[in-house]
Amino acid sequence: MSQLLIVFHSMTGGSRQMAEAAADAARPEISTVLKIAEDAGPADLLEANGYIFCAPENLAAIAGVMKDFFDRTYYPVLGKIEGRPYAQMICAGSDGTNAARQTARIAQGWRLREIQPPLIVCTHAQTPEAILAAKDIPEEQLSKCRDLGSAIGAGIGMGAF
Repeated sequence: MSQLLIVFHSMTGGSRQMAEAAADAARPEISTVLKIAEDAGPADLLEANGYIFCAPENLAAIAGVMKDFFDRTYYPVLGKIEGRPYAQMICAGSDGTNAARQTARIAQGWRLREIQPPLIVCTHAQTPEAILAAKDIPEEQLSKCRDLGSAIGAGIGMGAF
């Protein structure tokens, strides 16, 4: 049976909401596993047929906990997941492109197949208080996350990717 793995990290809830929205929409299409980055490992990547990586951008870079996930799993699965589809979602204060670029570079090393450009949700948090505050992602943005989850789930399930 085909499986979609969604790996996420979230400090203030924004990325969690995005990952959960994608997972909820993917579940009717395909078996879906939602894992926080700290708990995900090489076996999870090997068992899945495709991936969504979701994390905040911190200090113009991929969040450290998500980077740790990639550090722990990169070599154990290298050469074993080539060609599998992936997408990514970034929760950013203002930009998000550097975190997306870093994740894409890791995925390129794994020889994964990007199925759409990164989905970047900007919260416009610019002060320390706003950056550290709990996030509430607007429905319009969560709808895009659901669309992504549904599309990748259906695509994997049909063998289109």
